[in-house]
Amino acid sequence: MSVELDVFVGNTTIMDKEVYQLWLNGYTVNDAVKVRIEGGVMEECEASAEVLLSDTMDQFRTFQMCERLLQNPAKLANQLLFQIPPDRQAMLIERYYAFDDDVVREVLGKKLSKGTKKDLDDVSAKTGITLKSCRRQFDNFKRVFKVVEELKGPLVENIKQHFLLPDQLARDYAAIVFFANNRFETGKKKLQYLTFQDFAFCAGQLINNWTVGAVDNMVEDMDVDLDKEFLQDLKDLKILITDKDLLDQHKSLVCVALRGKTKVFNEMEANFKNLSRGLVNIAAKLTNTKDVRDFFIDLVEKFIEPCKSDKWTATDVNLYLTHYTNSAHILDTFKHQNVWTRYMGVIKSCILRMYHE
Repeated sequence: MSVELDVFVGNTTIMDKEVYQLWLNGYTVNDAVKVRIEGGVMEECEASAEVLLSDTMDQFRTFQMCERLLQNPAKLANQLLFQIPPDRQAMLIERYYAFDDDVVREVLGKKLSKGTKKDLDDVSAKTGITLKSCRRQFDNFKRVFKVVEELKGPLVENIKQHFLLPDQLARDYAAIVFFANNRFETGKKKLQYLTFQDFAFCAGQLINNWTVGAVDNMVEDMDVDLDKEFLQDLKDLKILITDKDLLDQHKSLVCVALRGKTKVFNEMEANFKNLSRGLVNIAAKLTNTKDVRDFFIDLVEKFIEPCKSDKWTATDVNLYLTHYTNSAHILDTFKHQNVWTRYMGVIKSCILRMYHE
């Protein structure tokens, strides 16, 4: 009995983007086949269920063999086992390191350790993302963190160079590394309304303005650790609330600038001293590790919640913080202008991003 076979020989590794995504999403081969059938691939390709199963198994096997290379992307371009065009390599790497915002939101600011990895069962149940996919994402966070935490030079550039990631994805990983290193509290109930992208934006502000790298771009841990000298200098800002004359002058200047420009002027005037104390005390306490961790909680409790209870709009907040910052520069006896500018620039940006009406 003779059997006829059609054979095609080529040296380019065939990788279907949709099948790759199913593998990344943690599907089993059988579940992936079901998804492909429901998507109409059998009619499209005139293939039988057996052929589809075989194709899916073969591609899953290829992806598993590629995984060790994807974990060290620079090796992917130099290996000879798989003939993969450069544009397809870039796609494989980008998708492998892509993550679900809901997953990273659950682990953001936590130690990237075995203990946190054990909690991924709960993360999977809460987010609806498969455990296999949660583990891949967590392992990627940990891998990037370990590689870049001790490198000299800019954090985002180091991530792009070592993991060949596009700019925005590299910036998101920089935020994850920064939060893991400084262990910012993100899990409290009052912070649940904030998304990963809210925190990532704030991380970018902190990295670009408050780290050692904001001053010297060739030191170790430059974009990972906050600038201790700057944090120490922030204590000098307390004069704005401990010197009664200065506090009264500051309030007067801000109120003159705000009068007639907002419907909540009376509330702004009445709460000025409490709000100013809140913002300046946050600055003065940042030399303590615990207070650094509570940075976002403090912004919510000391500023955002009081403003929301008085029905401030985001425009009101922007107006207030602009005049609050600028008016301090007019105070004759206030000598810490550079520190104030560096501090309030970040505070204003973060509060405006966190102020969800």
